[in-house]
Amino acid sequence: MRTDNRRDLILFLLALILAGSGQNTKEQKEMWQSTFGNVGGKKVFLFTLKNSSGMETVITNFGGIIVSLKVPDRHGVIDDVTLGFDSLQSYVDKHPYFGALVGRYANRINKGTFSLNGKTHQLSVNNGGNSLHGGVSGFDKAVWDVIENECIPGRKLVLFYLSKDGEEGYPGNLSVKVTFTISDSNALDIFYSASTDQTTVLNLTSHPYFNLSGAGSGDILGHELIINADRFTPLNEYNVPTGEIIRVENTPFDFRNPKAIGERIAQNDPQLVYGKGYDHNWALNKKEKEFSFAARVTEQRTGRILEIWTTEPGIQFYSGNFLDGRFIGKGMRTYNHRTGFCLETQHFPDSPNQPAFPSTVLEPGKQFESQTRFLFSNTK
Repeated sequence: MRTDNRRDLILFLLALILAGSGQNTKEQKEMWQSTFGNVGGKKVFLFTLKNSSGMETVITNFGGIIVSLKVPDRHGVIDDVTLGFDSLQSYVDKHPYFGALVGRYANRINKGTFSLNGKTHQLSVNNGGNSLHGGVSGFDKAVWDVIENECIPGRKLVLFYLSKDGEEGYPGNLSVKVTFTISDSNALDIFYSASTDQTTVLNLTSHPYFNLSGAGSGDILGHELIINADRFTPLNEYNVPTGEIIRVENTPFDFRNPKAIGERIAQNDPQLVYGKGYDHNWALNKKEKEFSFAARVTEQRTGRILEIWTTEPGIQFYSGNFLDGRFIGKGMRTYNHRTGFCLETQHFPDSPNQPAFPSTVLEPGKQFESQTRFLFSNTK
C-alpha cells in the first residue's frame, strides 16, 4: 500500500472512531459546520473539509456548491482557486453555475425535449430554446439534505436530494446522493449515486470555475491544458451537438499535448465561433466506466497543477467566454472575461436525442454511480 493511501486510511479510521464514540462531537460540528442563511425557510450551511497538506474546501448544501477551494502553490502559499461569492444571496440570484452540482441533466438538451419508451417529454427551456443544466430550477437551486450519520466532520460530506416526478419536466422520482471527500494527497473526490422509480435520463456533474493563479487574479489564457481525448463532439449554431464524434487532429481542439488555453482560442474556426471560444465536449480515451485520467491543467507562475480523473465518458471544457465583469466575487474581486475555466466530467450533451452517444437512460432497479477526482499538486 502506498504511504499516502495508508496515511489517509489511518486518518479516516481515527475520524470514524471519534465520531462513533461521541467524543468532541460538539467541537467537531462547530469547526466544520457554520450557518450560511436560509432559502425558502430551509437552513443552509457551510461545511469545511481540510487535510494535513494545506488544502481546504468549503461546500454548502445549497446547490451542493463548492464555495471555495484553497491549495498551496510551489512555495506553500495558499490561495483560493475557485470562483464564487461571499454571500448566499449571490448564489440564490442568477449566476453561471459557480461551483454548483448540476442536474437532472448537465449540459444542453436540444429544444428541451426527448422521447422515452414512445412518450415525448417537454422540459423547462432556459438557454436559447434549449434546456441547460436541468432547467429553470435545477439541482443547483435545491437545498440538499445532509446525511449526518454518513458524514465525517472535516473529511467527508454526504448530501441527498429527492427530485420529484415531473420536476422541470423529467419523469420519475429520482433519489440522488453526492459524497465529497478530501484526502491528504490533495484530492477532492466526488461520488454520485442515484436511483429512480420510472425510466428517466440522468447526467450529473460539478461545475467549479478554476483559476490556478487564484480566483479573480487575471485571465486563464496562459494555463496549459491537456485533455486525454482523440475526438470531440462538434456543435451547431445553437450550441447543441450535431451528433458527430470527430477527430481532433489539425483542429484547435487537439489538447493531447500541452497547449496554452489562449494559444488558438481566437482562430477563425466555425466551432470556436459557435462557442465564442471553447465550450465543447470531448470523448475521453477510456473503457466504459473506467476510472481514468481525463485532463491536466498547469499554471507556470504558481506551479499549481490540477488533474481530473473520472468514470464519465466525456468532459466539457469551457473557457469562461461569457464572464464579462458583471459578477463581483469573493473579496470584492471582479470576474472578467475568461478569468475562470470549467472542466465538467459528464455524459455527452443531448444524448437522449443522439443514439450514437453513450446512453444516459436510468431504469428502475438500476443504480447510477459515478466518480470524479480533482487532484492538486505542484511543479518543482
